[in-house]
Formats: sequence, structure tokens, C-alpha cells
Amino acid sequence: MRSDPRYDSRMPRQTKIAATATPTAAAFGDAASTESATRVLRRFRVVFNAVKSHFQQIEKRAGVGGAQLWTLSVISTNPGIGVNDLARAMDVHQTTASNLVKSLVIAGMIAAEKKSPDRRAVQLRILAPGKRVLLSAPGPFAGVLPEALARLDVETLRRLDQDLALLIKTLAADERAAGIPLAQM
Repeated sequence: MRSDPRYDSRMPRQTKIAATATPTAAAFGDAASTESATRVLRRFRVVFNAVKSHFQQIEKRAGVGGAQLWTLSVISTNPGIGVNDLARAMDVHQTTASNLVKSLVIAGMIAAEKKSPDRRAVQLRILAPGKRVLLSAPGPFAGVLPEALARLDVETLRRLDQDLALLIKTLAADERAAGIPLAQM
């Protein structure tokens, strides 16, 4: 056992590869590939940190989460909007939108009224406490990532879409997560 406190006995010991051995790039990655992967990983960290920092600022200054703030802003600019239209506007699942609405109704920031002939449908409107939250919160209300993406040109967005689709496939990630607001992750 090594006496170095940084050594963890559960970690595999490093072994030297014989000079005659030729490991494949797939097994160990070539230097250029490893360096590129490391650079991309660092860029993801920067993006995630920017998103996380923005949502932390929102919660600190406004007292609500980022998804709730975005919900308030959509309702504020679309008085009378229904839950289904809210879900479409935020590009989230209807259940997610319903849960956000429920929490904001309980907090007294929005009202959900049944005024249409279809008594199941509700119309949402922002109340004074919700307006105060919007006034105190830093923007952009939808988040810094959607705002930044909206400023990119169509060709860049197309490349990002294709490259991220390949990354998602490689990760074998659950694509149902696409309907969850970043602020709730």
C-alpha cells in the first residue's frame, strides 16, 4: 500500500504499456482526440455554470425558481393563457406546466379562473405578488441559454442540433428529459 494520501487503493494501478504494444485509439484515445474531448468538456462546464449561476441569482433576488419566474413572465405577457398554451409557449410537458401553475397559485402569485364555456379549462392571470417578483428578478426570464441560442445564426443552430443529437445518441440518454426546464434539473 502506498503512503501517499492522494492514492486511493480502489483506483487501478497505472501500468506502463510496452513499447511494442500499439493500443487502439478506441481503447485509450489518441492525444488529439483526448485533447479535443477535454476542451469540449470544459466548454460544457462553462455553459452549465453560466446557466446554474443565472438560476441561483434568480432564486436569491426573486425568491422563486427559474422555471417559476419564466412561467410568471409568460402569463404576464399573455393574460388569460391556458395551461396547454403555457406548456407550448415554454416547450414543456403539460404536466410540468400544470405543476408550475399549481405552485404559483398556492403562493398567491397567479390566479387560475374558469371563465370559458368548458369549465375544465382555466385562464391564468398574474396577481400583484407575481408582478413584484418579476420586477425584482434579473432577466432574461426564460434563462440565459435560450436567450443565447436565440442570438445564434440558423447555420450554427443547425450544426449544434446535429452534433448534440449525435452526443445524445452516444450517451443513450432519455430524450423525455427534453421537456424538463433547465431550472428544474
